[in-house]
Amino acid sequence: MSDRRLPGHIEAALRASKAEGVNTTDSAGQPWKGRDLSGDGNPLHAFDNDDGGVPASYEAAVSSLVAGRADETAVVRALATVRVFVPVIAELGGTDSELPTGADGHHVGDKEADMALVTIKSPDGRRALPVFTSTARLAHWHESARPVAVFAPRAALSAVAEKADLMVVDPGAEVTFVVRRPALWALAQQTDWVPSYADPVLTELIGRAVEAGALIRRVEVGPGSGISSRTADGTVFGGGGAGPELRISLALEEGLTQEEVRSTTRNFQRTLQNLEEFVERVDSLEIRLTR
Repeated sequence: MSDRRLPGHIEAALRASKAEGVNTTDSAGQPWKGRDLSGDGNPLHAFDNDDGGVPASYEAAVSSLVAGRADETAVVRALATVRVFVPVIAELGGTDSELPTGADGHHVGDKEADMALVTIKSPDGRRALPVFTSTARLAHWHESARPVAVFAPRAALSAVAEKADLMVVDPGAEVTFVVRRPALWALAQQTDWVPSYADPVLTELIGRAVEAGALIRRVEVGPGSGISSRTADGTVFGGGGAGPELRISLALEEGLTQEEVRSTTRNFQRTLQNLEEFVERVDSLEIRLTR
């Protein structure tokens, strides 16, 4: 178990949700259903009247994305205003004798616990923070994790604090949406996110990266092969993938040797990697040669 402290806002939310748990019961086995979740002591930490379900605005945005009526920016915009659940894992300590006894003779309440945020690895090896839009989806993914309710921008801050490049929304659900690093940073800063493949500032920056006298005739920018994702039943939709996010197509001068092609491509990549603004705006990159 990690000995690092949780981010302050997660720790505060966890303290406010001392009796909170997963799905139908809390971590001491007390029922979730029927609780009054409003006012002081709210186990959802300031989310009055929250039943732990999927926020309607997020569900609508994802449904529109899957149906082809919206793009992935609409989903990120929806996330900017909704509550999500960050999973934490408890390592229990103490003894049952230190806990109060309920009417049925069983001990109730929480033992002392060290808490740790759960992080996962993406297929390309990058660190990712999983978050969930409902307690049911979190419980389905990991039955022993405890949900801590925070606004999605706060969860994004947690991801940044954990040195995660991605935030994965609802892993294991019918629709899983990956928030890639530039969108994650925009969410954490509560600013609008413009995908790299649709960013005119970035397109101009890439154009300037082509040096005078270089063997590059034309540069084209578009969505990378990895922005698309699939629903659990295999339906492909145009957004929420882990990357590559940006595709740059290069048309080189005719008649180049293989070594000239390699060196021209390598020098172009090196130029881009040395541009701080490019690195900040682009999550992942693929370069293809075209005629």
